Amino acid sequence: MKNLLSALILLLLPVSLLLAQDTGRLSGRVLDSIGNPVELANVALLGTQVGTMTNSDGSYELRVPAGHSYTVVVSCVGYLTRQYAVRLAPGGSRNQEITLQRDIRNIKEVSVSARQERASTFHRIDVEELNYMPTTTGKVEAIIKSQAGVSSNNELSSQYSVRGGNFDENLVYVNDIEIYRPFLVRSGQQEGLSFVNSDLVSSIKFSAGGYDARYGDKMSSALDITYRRPRKFAGSSSVSLLGASAHVEGTSRTKRFTYLAGYRYKTTSYLLNTLQTKGDYKPQFSDFQSMFTYQLNKKMELSFLGNYSSNKYLFIPSETDVEFGTKDLPLNLKIYYDGQEVDRFDTYLGALSFHYQPVKGLSLKLTGSAFRTSERETFDIMGQYWINQLDNTINSETYGDSILNVGVGTLLTHARNYLDAIVVTASHIGSYQVGNNRVQWGLSFRYQDFLDRISEWELLDSSGYVIPYNGDEIILSDFRRSENHTAYNQYTLFLQDIREINSSFADLFVTAGVRGTIWNFNPTAMVSPRATISLQPFWERDIMFRAAAGYYYQPPFYKEMRRPDGTINREIKPQRSIHLLLGGDYIFSMWDRPFKLTGEAYYKWLSNLIPYKIENIRLSYSGENISQGYARGIDFKLNGEFVQGAESWMTLSLLQTREDIAGDQAFIWDGENYVMQPAGEFPRPTDQLFTFGLYFQDYFPNNPGYKVHLNAFYGTGLPLSSPNDDQYYTTLRMKPYRRVDIGFSKVIKRETDITGERNPLRFFESIWISGEIFNLLGIKNEASYLWIRTISDQRGIPGQFGVPNYLTGRRFNIKLSVSF
Repeated sequence: MKNLLSALILLLLPVSLLLAQDTGRLSGRVLDSIGNPVELANVALLGTQVGTMTNSDGSYELRVPAGHSYTVVVSCVGYLTRQYAVRLAPGGSRNQEITLQRDIRNIKEVSVSARQERASTFHRIDVEELNYMPTTTGKVEAIIKSQAGVSSNNELSSQYSVRGGNFDENLVYVNDIEIYRPFLVRSGQQEGLSFVNSDLVSSIKFSAGGYDARYGDKMSSALDITYRRPRKFAGSSSVSLLGASAHVEGTSRTKRFTYLAGYRYKTTSYLLNTLQTKGDYKPQFSDFQSMFTYQLNKKMELSFLGNYSSNKYLFIPSETDVEFGTKDLPLNLKIYYDGQEVDRFDTYLGALSFHYQPVKGLSLKLTGSAFRTSERETFDIMGQYWINQLDNTINSETYGDSILNVGVGTLLTHARNYLDAIVVTASHIGSYQVGNNRVQWGLSFRYQDFLDRISEWELLDSSGYVIPYNGDEIILSDFRRSENHTAYNQYTLFLQDIREINSSFADLFVTAGVRGTIWNFNPTAMVSPRATISLQPFWERDIMFRAAAGYYYQPPFYKEMRRPDGTINREIKPQRSIHLLLGGDYIFSMWDRPFKLTGEAYYKWLSNLIPYKIENIRLSYSGENISQGYARGIDFKLNGEFVQGAESWMTLSLLQTREDIAGDQAFIWDGENYVMQPAGEFPRPTDQLFTFGLYFQDYFPNNPGYKVHLNAFYGTGLPLSSPNDDQYYTTLRMKPYRRVDIGFSKVIKRETDITGERNPLRFFESIWISGEIFNLLGIKNEASYLWIRTISDQRGIPGQFGVPNYLTGRRFNIKLSVSF
């Protein structure tokens, strides 16, 4: 027996030595934030089948192939996933202790503030996803567009609509400061950069409705962004075919002073050259932002946030050649242009805050801010057009050629529009927390001043006749000229209580508050009570139920109070929306990874509405409170690690929004003839019945440094605004919006990689390169319609033609990003 054992040892020893030379030994323990061992945590090499589970004492041991770099993923249900890099020499070993932080979704073990956040109508968005999502606009706005209940049908714009609301009904805050955008922008080509610089962002919270009394005064959604507080010197930079960005941050030696600054440059010429209107596009957009903080002592701190943005747009059109119509009546439009468009939008923001924490749990903040915008929109463009009918006879020698001229004419457009505006705000926000109870309050004063000079006209000549034609004089088809100086004040205060009530069978969370606003343009006092109640029963399944209700007033801003002719309605009133929200979320484990399913049903009663039309991204308001309506729907979102270590999500939304505009008329078929009757209830411009969104991430097997990021969206067609100035009723709809963007990224250096002293990559924390394909499927989506009227065709019949303006086509982009 001894001889047999000796022989076995001699036979197995070389094999063991060989294995030891081909692998390394990785071991250690997995602990929670207070040092307790985490049992059954999964420890695996990303992109491989190599993995193990921790024992009851949190220990693990893993054999790692030697001579290669791997990413170790440590995950456990109820904890945030951790990753770190490892590279072992043959026969080498490494002991690595890992601390896992509790996931806020595991509410029983987290802080009071995190528990209350889950119970609110806000949800937190992972900032890490900003770096990889393929987008032609701002990164933050792109990730907001992918959320449930949110839709956007224009990839050139950062604007979005939420649950039937329009672009002007969304609140955006950065460090408790409300953010504004330029007012005269009428198309995605002009828009440029949004305010939020994703390189500076620390946290993102978003609510699609039912938000509490702290946020106001808009009717649809609230986006709450916090900029990062630097802890050390760091920075980043990126460059692509669409522009470049860079940021730097750091602290003083004593950590009392911190700085954070970022610069962005964007040009969309590369994208705009795919539009149907050809010409010389020269957009130049840039901005600079900075934030400084100084800690006076342990209880007091000063901070400053500043921004300057310059958006320049020069366009010299040359021609448009587009086919439209139907299969039975195919048409072609050709336009040859003279003239140009020159626009400039400059915005400035400065905000100074004083933060004081006299005792534990008490926070007091004073903020003074000023926003200024100077906007210029000027163009003189003449377009000579031909509309021809095309031969649709198959096998015809002239198939696809023009066989009949339907209309010919000239369209001359002119604009000299100027706007200067100042918004000055002084505010105080306070909070006091004792145990599971938090009281918040605030008050603010806002002064708004607008100087508006509008001069626009349009002349339409068809076959030698000016339209509209009366035989005696030249009449402009469209004309508006006005000069308005408007100034007014707004006073706001709010008070709310956030309370957690614990019982033997459930945890109950109640947020109740009231918001009061006085608006002195057309003196109005508004009281907005709001409440949210959430219940988490002590079931085996992790489920939370939520209900929210509240009043939301929106005092008219500059655009809402201006009539189509440019005059100001001095009797205009605030719009009102009453929200009712029922929903909840369910956190569960699938494939040993956490997933979250969220569902919310809502109904909004809308009154004192100001009707509007949408042209591209320009909202043209009636300037009158002549409508009432509703919005109702249901939203779903499922997110989790469909692929281990890569967060993905999908959303599905159903929406119906209607309105009834007093005095609006429409031709209705009575069985024998079309007769003019009251239009009654009809879809609002944002009525999008069904939307589906998908953001999916994956990586190449056995090589997780190569990643794929897919962003897809489908939305049914939006109502098409009537071309008649005095009519809002419409039965026409645009085609469904369908778009797929995909990105491929290669991580060249990770934050955890170890490099040699002579390796030039040692100066960088991470490096990655990505390739993006925008509009992967090459779908022609519609942005708006160009309405062309003709005096008569060759048969003597006058006509009006709606010609679609298509959005961008397929484009490839390459981007290099580094951080240090």
